[in-house]
Amino acid sequence: MPVVPPRINLVTLGVADVARATAFYQGLGWRLSPASVFGVVSFFDLDSCVLGLWSAAALASEARIGTPTGPGAVSLAINVGAAPDVDAAIDAAVAAGGSVLRPAGDALEFEGRSGYFADPDGHPWEVVHNPGFTLGTTGRVQLP
Repeated sequence: MPVVPPRINLVTLGVADVARATAFYQGLGWRLSPASVFGVVSFFDLDSCVLGLWSAAALASEARIGTPTGPGAVSLAINVGAAPDVDAAIDAAVAAGGSVLRPAGDALEFEGRSGYFADPDGHPWEVVHNPGFTLGTTGRVQLP
């Protein structure tokens, strides 16, 4: 086993308003963990890792980086099992308070479908169906 294990256990997004961001992700139908502290930090148990929502200023302070002014150069992706699921997921994100960054459409890089939405803090999420990637029973991508 490598000294640095090859996995991601938790993704933390620095957000402007933890309560607002929490409401958005709950609006997607994601289950808020009881380990959360209302208005301070929220945790969502996803199929493949944990999503944390924390004040952007607190995150920057703990990491000893400058206070962020917006989302970083990071994109998070959700792979789905069928092309129509891309459109449905983006529609659900908009209904929960997100915005469309790139409408669902044919993927240019592979034979599939993808699109992007942003959460209320501008964090970009790609929703993608890539027929070259099989999804395991937990929804985790099984790379060839």
